[in-house]
Amino acid sequence: MRAIELQSFGPNGLHLVDRPLPEPGPGEVRLRMRACSLNYRDWMMCSGVYNPRQPLPLVPLSDGAAIIDAVGEGVTVRKVGERVIGLFNQAWQDGDANAEILRASLGGPLDGMLREYAVLREDGVMPVPAHLTDVQAATLPCAALTAWTALVTQGHLQAGDLVLIQGTGGVSLFALQFCVLMGARAIVISSSDAKLERARALGAWHTLNYRQTPAWGKQILALTGGVDHVVEVGGGQTFGQSLLVARPHGHIAVIGVLSGAQPDATLLPILMKNLRVLGVMVGHAASMRAMLRAVEAAQLVPVVERVLPWTDAEAALAELATGGHFGKMGLEFA
Repeated sequence: MRAIELQSFGPNGLHLVDRPLPEPGPGEVRLRMRACSLNYRDWMMCSGVYNPRQPLPLVPLSDGAAIIDAVGEGVTVRKVGERVIGLFNQAWQDGDANAEILRASLGGPLDGMLREYAVLREDGVMPVPAHLTDVQAATLPCAALTAWTALVTQGHLQAGDLVLIQGTGGVSLFALQFCVLMGARAIVISSSDAKLERARALGAWHTLNYRQTPAWGKQILALTGGVDHVVEVGGGQTFGQSLLVARPHGHIAVIGVLSGAQPDATLLPILMKNLRVLGVMVGHAASMRAMLRAVEAAQLVPVVERVLPWTDAEAALAELATGGHFGKMGLEFA
């Protein structure tokens, strides 16, 4: 079978190679890959930013949709021919995760989905909602589950809640779609008026261009009196304003570090406003099952802006790193 390996960090580090066809062991299923989707984490991993001590070679990419084409001894739930997606964290089924469980993630440290065939645990895959294409389904394991975990599992999102969403990448647009689904009011900020217009078409309650309004936190605070949830993907340059705009007893879901990992902010608002600041490392299988039920019931369709052949992964990751995309980028297997 063919696979793409990360053999060195940085540009030109990905190489198309031949590997033996893997065989499923007890409790495992073999997947014939149909599509992958890209996450910013994948670019960070391939660049050496995410974990410069990651052993190489590594098959990158966490997210993929596939067809089961073989099962190992003892597999009783999953069936040959079933369309499935792989769970980002192969060992996290429910509850709190320890350090060992959190290391069982696809696309680093474990080999990921950028290969023609993959073998995963039976409980590490879940069936795909029938209304989704392979590429659309492949966007769910990381970006969608991260947004769901942030707002629903950890945030206990309620109808009428006010949610500040930073940006229009994959996690942010899933957060917007889940807000609409749950009857919450989403405020989306972006540096692009064109993207904000598209966000309004998806149901954003209010939008704001943060490049035109650098003190966006003050303006949103004046508009709302404080929001219930912040989907914090910016990191260092946005965290201070997220603390400002959150209402007392509000919730900040820390998801990304797109503007750096070192916040230039005082921690006093966390104390004085009794804020909940929670890190989100994607989520567990129980949350995925709940999210998939909601996606299927609402017939929710992920926003996929661009699809390339899987062998163009390096070019796709470089494009992703520019931040010009809206929603998700996908890769298809022939």
